[in-house]
Amino acid sequence: MKSRPLATAAIGALALTLVACSSTAPSGTVTDGNAASFKLEFQTGLAVDTPILTTLTDLTGKFQGANPGVTIDLVPRSNTYEADLKVRLAGGNAPDLWATHGWSLLRYSEFLVPLQNEAWAKNFNPALDAAMKNKAGEFFAYPVDTDIAGIVYNADALKTAGVDPTKIKSWNDFGQALSALKAAGITPITASGKDNWFAGNLVDWMLSGAYSEAQAKDLANGTFVSDGYRLVLDQIAKWRDEGMFNVDYSSATTDDIARALGEAKTGFVFIQNSLTNNALEFNPDAKLGYIPVPSFVGDNYLIGGESQAYGISKASKHIDTAKAYLAFLAQPENTSALAAAAGTIPGLTNAKVEPGHLAASYDAFVAPGNIPLVPYFDRVSLPNGMWNTVVSTADSIITGQADVDAAVGVLKSDFTNLHGQSQ
Repeated sequence: MKSRPLATAAIGALALTLVACSSTAPSGTVTDGNAASFKLEFQTGLAVDTPILTTLTDLTGKFQGANPGVTIDLVPRSNTYEADLKVRLAGGNAPDLWATHGWSLLRYSEFLVPLQNEAWAKNFNPALDAAMKNKAGEFFAYPVDTDIAGIVYNADALKTAGVDPTKIKSWNDFGQALSALKAAGITPITASGKDNWFAGNLVDWMLSGAYSEAQAKDLANGTFVSDGYRLVLDQIAKWRDEGMFNVDYSSATTDDIARALGEAKTGFVFIQNSLTNNALEFNPDAKLGYIPVPSFVGDNYLIGGESQAYGISKASKHIDTAKAYLAFLAQPENTSALAAAAGTIPGLTNAKVEPGHLAASYDAFVAPGNIPLVPYFDRVSLPNGMWNTVVSTADSIITGQADVDAAVGVLKSDFTNLHGQSQ
């Protein structure tokens, strides 16, 4: 997939004065041309009542209070967020700001204002360079956090089953842990076919350790290699046959999964750490953590890259206002608060790392720097648009609606078609 670098968006002749104030003592005014007041639409990509949307709403209120006449309309995520955004971009009806959900460079850069010259850009976390910067050094979204994910667990559930998460070094070890959980009457893995990114994550998490570096490059260059996919889907089919998934898989919602995790009714979830914040809402005393993902072919790893990141439409009529809003969010204390609410580490290096309830996992696996951080597999090795196929084929295996051969056939067909479209 190719991305095109952008020229800096043209600034109108009329001056715009705006205060990106301190979050502790907001003050300031804004004017935008001849408009006395105006509204910016921000598609947040965040579900209603999530901790990070609550924090973002609070910070946005402070920004608006310091800038009378400016309204930032925070729009929660819909179930068709990506599809809706695709239609709007194609129709020239982009929101002023939107959450790029991992695709600021590869999918959205041609629609977004480059931000590398903003004052806060000097604090851009270099761990995000590969995921978010093009060859010219441009990036197109403010990185709230640096996504670091493994396999999330409930420590009390594992303790009940006699499982020590620090001893899980291989998929064989993981399988033994699943068996122990099942024997203890605890759901080993909880996922969802309704909020179906959980099924997709299961595959995406495992694929990075199922292909050699050479095979991954072949995929990125357009040659479909079935070996790793078959290995992963065979493993998932085995877990399905052994009864390792939640019985309400087809109907479970994100809240259902968060509740099960918080209440120690499940052992493991393949998901970003942000879900642990939701789990704590159901049980504030839950003991949660994450472990590196075992590998089939090499060293165990964590998964990371762009997570919560916000870009500005180059078609917006209020680009300077949007830039000032992002500059406000990029203040160290605000970035720290947003990242903490997401359960991740900040995307800017001058913000404080607050791992909170996940401190033990952070100290064990992230801080020492010994565990490699790999990008999301679908973002670097699969063609744009492949995610839906990753999800649907994973779901078909978990539900037993397709066998591995059929699923791999669908993957190969869609891979070939989508790669051809990207050329």
